Amino acid sequence: MQPNQNQSKIQNPKVQIPQTPQMNERDFVNDVLSMEKYMTDAYCTALNEASHQALYQDLLTIFNETQNAQREMYNAMFRKGWYKLEAVDQQKMQQSYQQHQQYASQFPYQNLH
Repeated sequence: MQPNQNQSKIQNPKVQIPQTPQMNERDFVNDVLSMEKYMTDAYCTALNEASHQALYQDLLTIFNETQNAQREMYNAMFRKGWYKLEAVDQQKMQQSYQQHQQYASQFPYQNLH
């Protein structure tokens, strides 16, 4: 999907859903997406704090599965036009890149690979 020349939004055509007080498909998918995002954050914290290697590996497996589920929900919402993105301004992106390059040049251990 390409951004419209007059807009900075990147979005597929919206799949229409009934506007009723009951939860619809978009509401359910959005709820699952929110839950998956929350869970990946929680697993990330657990990974940072796991001191036992076997526990770390189990958490990493679960984290990867949860992250993949989150990505699938995002992709589903984007395909249906329920999730939109902002087009990136190339000049702003270049300025941000240069700023971060300057920060990186100040790191004490630059050449460790």
